[in-house]
Amino acid sequence: MKFTYRPKGVCSQYMEIETEDGKLKSFSVIGGCDGNLQGISRLVEGMDVEEVIHRLEGIRCGRKPTSCPDQLAKALKLSIEQEKQA
Repeated sequence: MKFTYRPKGVCSQYMEIETEDGKLKSFSVIGGCDGNLQGISRLVEGMDVEEVIHRLEGIRCGRKPTSCPDQLAKALKLSIEQEKQA
């Protein structure tokens, strides 16, 4: 399943996510800290979606209540909900 997500409260502007059989197949981000987000992308691609959520949910960026990794976790939770409704 391919979907896009507009993060809230972070520098990144747009996330493109693809999941398949419960795994995160691909993840790319427009905006934000390019090098860090490329690194995160390479680390999480191929992982179980639930594991990515478990590891990244709740991470903060400085004093912000969220971060790009946390926003990825939120996006993946949303994708799970959407899949159940389909």
